[in-house]
Amino acid sequence: HGFDGSLPEIEKIYEIATKGSDDEKISAASILCGASLVRGWNIQEQVVLFIISLLSPPVPADYSGSESHLIRYAPFFNVLLVGISPVDCIQIFSLHGMVPLLAGALMPLCEVFGSTAPNGSWTLPTGEELTSHAVFSNAFTILLMLWKFDHPPVEHVMRDATPVGSERSPDYLLLVRNSKLSAFGKSAKDHLKIRRMSKILNFCMEPIFMDSFPKLKRWYRQHQKCIASTLSGLVQGTTVHQIVDALLNMMFRKIGRAAQSSTSTTSGSSSSSASGAEDILARLKVPAWDILEGAPYVLDAALTACAHGRIAPRELATGLKDLADFLPATLGTIISYFSAEVTRGIWKPVFMNGTDWPSPLANLSVVLQQIKKFIAATGVDVPSLETGGSSPAMLPLPLAALVSLTITYKLDKSSERYLVLLGPAMSSLGGSCPWPCMPIISALWAQKVKRWNDFLVFSSARTVFHHNSDAVVQLLRSCFTATLGLSPSIMCSNGGVGALLGHGFGSHFSGGMAPVSPGIMYLRSHRTIRDIMFMTEEIVSLLMFSVKEIASRLSQEKMEKLKKTTFGLRYGQVSLGTAMTRVKLAASLGASLVWLSGGLSLVQSLIKETLPSWFISAHTPELDRGEPGGVVSMLRGYALAYFAVLCGTFAWGVDSVSPESRRRPKVLDSHLEFVASALDGKISLGCDYATWRAYVTGFVSLMVGCTHKWVLDVNVDVLKRLSNGLRQWNEEELAIALLGLGGATATGTAAELIVEIGA
Repeated sequence: HGFDGSLPEIEKIYEIATKGSDDEKISAASILCGASLVRGWNIQEQVVLFIISLLSPPVPADYSGSESHLIRYAPFFNVLLVGISPVDCIQIFSLHGMVPLLAGALMPLCEVFGSTAPNGSWTLPTGEELTSHAVFSNAFTILLMLWKFDHPPVEHVMRDATPVGSERSPDYLLLVRNSKLSAFGKSAKDHLKIRRMSKILNFCMEPIFMDSFPKLKRWYRQHQKCIASTLSGLVQGTTVHQIVDALLNMMFRKIGRAAQSSTSTTSGSSSSSASGAEDILARLKVPAWDILEGAPYVLDAALTACAHGRIAPRELATGLKDLADFLPATLGTIISYFSAEVTRGIWKPVFMNGTDWPSPLANLSVVLQQIKKFIAATGVDVPSLETGGSSPAMLPLPLAALVSLTITYKLDKSSERYLVLLGPAMSSLGGSCPWPCMPIISALWAQKVKRWNDFLVFSSARTVFHHNSDAVVQLLRSCFTATLGLSPSIMCSNGGVGALLGHGFGSHFSGGMAPVSPGIMYLRSHRTIRDIMFMTEEIVSLLMFSVKEIASRLSQEKMEKLKKTTFGLRYGQVSLGTAMTRVKLAASLGASLVWLSGGLSLVQSLIKETLPSWFISAHTPELDRGEPGGVVSMLRGYALAYFAVLCGTFAWGVDSVSPESRRRPKVLDSHLEFVASALDGKISLGCDYATWRAYVTGFVSLMVGCTHKWVLDVNVDVLKRLSNGLRQWNEEELAIALLGLGGATATGTAAELIVEIGA
């Protein structure tokens, strides 16, 4: 179904979905989740809100049943959930900032349908039977995708230091939802949105908290416990133990039947086996939350049995697939358990030999060569990349089991949402394991789906930067040289953003993959870099090197022009202006890389620690090739000033209203205290005088001209000392302007300074 008309028409569809008959509601839901959502860009935001509203119907005034009123809407909910489950639809909710609101609508569905045993079912228009397990799984898998379930716990070991609370948890999504709804309508932008919004939209504005969902909260605690430590606490005879036993029997019942048939001489063994299977399914007609509670113990038992040879690897993969088919929501537990076990490193690696486990050897060496060629196009050379091709292909046991499970899925529409959940987790996990685990995974999947080869190679190429710090430095250098046009061999010799980002990713050439630009490669790989704290020093070093190259080319071009023109002085002024433009471009790139790599914490580390350390450290004097006044040193100072101010702007903004701006005073005051102390002669500097002067005047000029609010965050005493230092350099106007923005106390000092200068 598809419908992408005007707002009045889509409102009629929404009205049918809320007030029509059951069949009409299902048809209307199908239309809303069709072209209206995917291609109806002019009404997309309205459709997104309609879908969230439909997933949260109010309790009918005449409802008096003991069970939740949501149960009666199961077929209707299922159409909506299946309709929005494709990753493209989830992305639409994300682009409109509606992920927290969608999560708030899904959690009640998960709580209710996950607490309902599948004793009854609903018949869909297609003739299929729908159970509470199916509705729960569809809602739960979408909820998992919303809070980036595929990242933990691997992201906790991908970098040396992961900020506390970096995981986007269900609690976090609810807090954001409540905050957005409580603040809605208070800004001018919201008033415009209210005018555009449908008048018939019925939306719950009340806050929601995790305590409203005890089953979900209990599961989430178990999930965190599973990540933090090995499993324990399964008591025999309990309900959980019975469910675990039934699940294991269901997963490996074929093995049990084979053992029975080899020892049984009675003709009734097959009927006994059939009745046994029915008995297992009857024992598993329990609420989905109970099954999820037992799933980690099932996985632990299955993996242990495989490790000790009691079940074959192929039987393990088949059993996992049976578990996932029985309750697709268990994929979340499979991902979290296997990821945690790989992170713990307690399982021996297994040989992917093609007998017990699938073998990648048919194309692994080709994949490794393609990876090396791929990253070489970005200016990165890692000679050791191909060494994995000759050694035995091995994966940690839990990762091998996860890969084998993913390969069992068919590439059809019904499996897409499960592969979307499994794929990123497998990629994240493979990237964190020793090289060449990720190329092995890519080689296995490339055998299954050849048209995915380029994407798989690209995914593997990103993990090179997790394992090799030198490759990260080379990639950063390529970003600078491409942007500034300093190396004609990389993508584009003209420089600029076009050379940095290129034309995206894809097989644009008949001979294979198009080379990926350094910027795109960094954007896709920076999250996998282990040690981000060394990045600031490397970026500062590359910025200084780039300034030297800019000045060097300026000198060469200038000498050539001076030989050909009588307007040497004017050309010198123009070429210096051109150089400053390129220096600003280099500083912008450096600031963008710092902010992208480590966010607020890395910016604060740069300004509080890295820059003061750089100014104090001794640097080898550069020969400025006869440039008057030390052009290289001066350009370096201005580059660092632009770089520092831009980093601060990204992190704190230029106002004093945003939450980020509250972190600014302490860091900024600390940095300017260092600058003032150096101007007072209390700190000895190792950098060139021209660099220091250009940095201080440049930084203060940018504050005065672009970030007025910053000045108010600085201690008045520090401002006075800065102004005194600027006066010693004959920068009276800048000193007065700085004091003039420092509040009432500093304004008096500025007035005294004006009188003193006038006298």
